[in-house]
Amino acid sequence: MLHIPIVRKGESYRSVDVARVPHFRTRETFVEISQANAGLIRRDLLDQETGRRALEAFTTDQLIAMSREAAGYFMTATLPVGDEMQSPEDYVAQLSATTGMPHVLVRKNMNKISGVMAEMASVLAGLTRGLDTAILDRGYGTHDGHAVSFYPRTSSLGVILPSNSPGVHSLWIPSIAMKIPLVLKPGSAEPWSPYRIAQALIKAGVPAEAFSYYPTDHGGSGAILQNCGRGMFFGDSASVGKYANDSRIELHGTGYSKVVIGEDLIDDWEKYLDVLVASITENGGRSCINASGVWVPRHGREIAAALAKRFTEIVPRDVTDEQALLAPFANPEIAKRISAIVDSGLREGGATDVSGELRGSRVVTLNDATYLLPTVVHCESPDHPLANREFLFPFASVVEVDQRELPERLGPTLVVTALTEDPRLIEKLIASPLVDRLNIGPIPTMKIAWDQPHEGNLFEHLYARRAFQRVAQAGA
Repeated sequence: MLHIPIVRKGESYRSVDVARVPHFRTRETFVEISQANAGLIRRDLLDQETGRRALEAFTTDQLIAMSREAAGYFMTATLPVGDEMQSPEDYVAQLSATTGMPHVLVRKNMNKISGVMAEMASVLAGLTRGLDTAILDRGYGTHDGHAVSFYPRTSSLGVILPSNSPGVHSLWIPSIAMKIPLVLKPGSAEPWSPYRIAQALIKAGVPAEAFSYYPTDHGGSGAILQNCGRGMFFGDSASVGKYANDSRIELHGTGYSKVVIGEDLIDDWEKYLDVLVASITENGGRSCINASGVWVPRHGREIAAALAKRFTEIVPRDVTDEQALLAPFANPEIAKRISAIVDSGLREGGATDVSGELRGSRVVTLNDATYLLPTVVHCESPDHPLANREFLFPFASVVEVDQRELPERLGPTLVVTALTEDPRLIEKLIASPLVDRLNIGPIPTMKIAWDQPHEGNLFEHLYARRAFQRVAQAGA
């Protein structure tokens, strides 16, 4: 049986303690994964300088070039996975087997990951606001006519990863180009992507010592976050909440992303239906940048009905079907619990499952796999319990709200796509601390740009700027 080991500063380690991950359909063990206990992790993290020194032997430009080369390896090369080899086709099938994600969506996420590696120069330019890479190598230099100096806040970045979507792995990859080693805790059902990314970078010349990979439990995750100088934590609101006041950890929780249509354009809402559908349904609705709300001043019921009609075209298909847009749930009970939460909210009154009027049951099965069908709920008030919820399938609430109450009524929102030309509303959204990413115009919430930070700036998370003055050397 395929076994994925622990990786300790580039060295594989097989543990007697293993987790057995089942195939999403058969529920039979598909892969065994070595488990690291908290004590082993804490002991290893006593030395965080080995990987850092290995990366410092290269210039930033050299690491960018390695990243660009690794992009090709990630997409096309046969790379190690434990003691076996993994082709790109193997990777797609294996990731799908443990998560249920359709092959076509896995490949789309592969392209996203590869794109970040290939465009690392643009990514770093966006994160550093055009900083000369030589300044990162020397630690000081001149930027925009001013002397600047930066120093690393940490010797490693600890990352607690999810299983919902491979695309999130693109967010931590730039750490290597910034010469900060990685300590990765993979998601329990998605060990494949971080392992393959690391192998692609190693094949391209990045020192293996820069990568540690610890499949582990909650205690081990805590050891990583407590002992790495900086961390990233992907999880739901309940999981990440206890770290809300820890500035060392960049949190990636529930997004509550939304599309807002202004008073000036609401009567033309039909023009933007494709943007709404794409924002809600792309990537199986499993990303924090999927829209989970459409907030409008009126026409809410009509918009919900139009979305519901479009959603009837999205049906369960086999994971190998190139037309598949929905991902089944690896654990059928999770799908049933999510559906029950939606139904409980509907019983509160003031909200209608508009899609349910067209499709019947929300929970369906196909080939022994369990799916949740796309759901749109019309909420009469932003105070309704379902007005600002997010779930791991294409779900959106259409909420009617007085534009004068925006953006305060939105609450914390990862992405807002604002369909408006009203300068006052645009100014309020730009000034709002509640909006993390802002798209003005018909840009789906799922559309990203390489040179734009996502939910925090990784460079500023890993590096700090110091005041810097230097007396000019004689003869200089």
